[in-house]
Amino acid sequence: MNIKSLSEKFWVEGFLHIEDFFDPFLMDEINALILDHFGMNPDWEHTNEFIEKSGAEIVPWFPQREGVEKFDRISQQSLLREITEAILGPGWGELYSMSMFSKRGTKGQAWHQDCPPENPDQFNLNRLVYTHDITDDIGGQVLVVPGTHKKGELITGGPFENIYGQVALSPKKGDLVFLHGHCWHRVMPVTGAFRVSTNYRAMPKGTPEEITDIAVYRNMRYKFSTSEIIEERAQT
Repeated sequence: MNIKSLSEKFWVEGFLHIEDFFDPFLMDEINALILDHFGMNPDWEHTNEFIEKSGAEIVPWFPQREGVEKFDRISQQSLLREITEAILGPGWGELYSMSMFSKRGTKGQAWHQDCPPENPDQFNLNRLVYTHDITDDIGGQVLVVPGTHKKGELITGGPFENIYGQVALSPKKGDLVFLHGHCWHRVMPVTGAFRVSTNYRAMPKGTPEEITDIAVYRNMRYKFSTSEIIEERAQT
């Protein structure tokens, strides 16, 4: 695996999909822990206003904060850390891991950026780990617009409308996806029984830990720490 080439590809496109990165038996163990935690019908944790405006119909869980040590086996994987450093540079930091559950019939996530794009040097890096296949029958594919980590603020418009140039990723069990926090992305509706992924967020040196507190959607900016819309964005 040529780490330098992978890093260069990431910085051109704003994302990187690596197949069969993790041990499938570890993925099965992690997937079982996630499903045991959530069940099939977990309660929403965001406000109704946020869910309605953002279309983000997911339920989060932060397993490492609760001391679930099995999740450390992923974050401590040496090759994952090497590629992360190649992308972010020396002194990068880990933010948190977040498992995301989507129920059958939910919308997934609307178009968004994980953090404000005004400072190109300050961003989060999503390291998305897939513990089961994302297929057409399940739904929940990741849509990304390549190169938009360099394009500034997400364009306004309908939260779920297609954007020219979008590509669809359908990761399988054991796959890893790196995704720049400024890159425009969304998650397709979930038609199967459930959809989960786990995000091991990281950041370059000098980036504040609250970098993901404000997310940019096509219709608003939302601050998670205060559960409020801090900017309404006009539709075009």
